[in-house]
Amino acid sequence: MHAVVRAYSGKGAKELFDLLEKRKAEVESLIRGVNGFVSYSLIRTADGGVSVTVCNTKVGADESVQKARDWIRENAASVGVAAPAVSEGAVLLQLK
Repeated sequence: MHAVVRAYSGKGAKELFDLLEKRKAEVESLIRGVNGFVSYSLIRTADGGVSVTVCNTKVGADESVQKARDWIRENAASVGVAAPAVSEGAVLLQLK
């Protein structure tokens, strides 16, 4: 499995997470459509938030990054959030 973490902070980050919370059903539908989807978490932090996507392959994780980027460009450009800090890698252990 492969995971990607997107961390949003600074100008517009809190507003982005307000919007994501309001449109949870749309976000869920978008991310569940990613090839090899395993799990997704959206976490609000003090200065914005973090999303964690786990997919069966790196291809799926990369697809999730592109879908997130496209959704923000199409639906949240007005909040002015900066590009997230992105970390990714192989999943060593996942507990449910």
